[in-house]
Amino acid sequence: AFGFFEVTEDVSRYTKANVFQPGTKTDVLMRFSTVAGERGSPDTWRDPRGFSIKFYTREGNYDLVGNNTPVFFIRDPMKFQHFIRSQKRRADNNLRDNDMQWDFWTLSPESSHQVTWLMGDRGIPKSWRHMNGYSSHTYMWVNAQGEKFWVKYHFHTDQGIENLTQQEADKLAGEDGDYHTRDLFMSIKNGHFPSWTLYMQIMPFAEADEYRYNPFDLTKVWPHSDYPLIKVGKLTLNRNPSDNHAQIEQAAFEPNNLVPGIGLSPDKMLLGRVFAYADAHRARLGVNYKQIPVNAPQSPVNSYSKDGAMRINPVSDPVYAPNSKGGPVADGERYPTDSVWSASGDMVRAPYSLRRDDDDVG
Repeated sequence: AFGFFEVTEDVSRYTKANVFQPGTKTDVLMRFSTVAGERGSPDTWRDPRGFSIKFYTREGNYDLVGNNTPVFFIRDPMKFQHFIRSQKRRADNNLRDNDMQWDFWTLSPESSHQVTWLMGDRGIPKSWRHMNGYSSHTYMWVNAQGEKFWVKYHFHTDQGIENLTQQEADKLAGEDGDYHTRDLFMSIKNGHFPSWTLYMQIMPFAEADEYRYNPFDLTKVWPHSDYPLIKVGKLTLNRNPSDNHAQIEQAAFEPNNLVPGIGLSPDKMLLGRVFAYADAHRARLGVNYKQIPVNAPQSPVNSYSKDGAMRINPVSDPVYAPNSKGGPVADGERYPTDSVWSASGDMVRAPYSLRRDDDDVG
């Protein structure tokens, strides 16, 4: 569905991103999804829900690809494809297999936190309108003075948290497999626009080095007692798609769609998704997927890209850089070196170094 995000508080001391400046109102697209489900699967199966937002900002598109839980099953991106296969279907009979799911989880103790969320009440939300959304990952914010902060996003539903029992969910799966899809569409159609209030957890940049456990571990949360929620603004959905395939199915969300004032973090899963999502979109939608109207930014784009399947935007010479023809040049203000962090050690696949309170099950 489409809508807008409006900033109601002043968080400019933490980020220079235009989308989060006081009073700014930004068009958004949201897509809800499942993890283990497939197209056509019942909406009410017990499963984490995807909570993806595309902000059409004045500085380009900013994508936040989140879930309805603040954690995830794994923290090693190399395990991601194996995790997904364990949640889908067997190779021999093409059936879903609970033993396959639990085999992976029990051999991956870091998954215990997310499994606890999944098997609890919030594992089956009453509707997409009645669940929270989280970035789960840690991101970086940079203010106008170049000061850096580590942040987590929390979208709290204004409709209140409501869930289904297993019996209610099973009944709906047989009676109306599209229950959540229908609920959102009809709510918006009838003028009952769902909304979420955005809060941030903000950690001073230097504190990450000495925090008692790894603040970039996707399987853990930050205690609110250490980093309380800071209110930012409100997200509202007020318009249904007119063509679900063109505007929802073809939507492409990717964590590397960033804007000035927002950066990544050393979260290994986040860095893996930065590569994997864009790569998946090229396979699913074609190399020019960013030109599909729903994925195109509202702000101007100057690029030397040309050709490729399903090319939409025409190009003109010169088609290379550098050139002496007056073509566009790299914008040093847009891509400064302020959203970076220092790293040391060998460039190998290795687990996080354990800290004092790092424990998957304690």
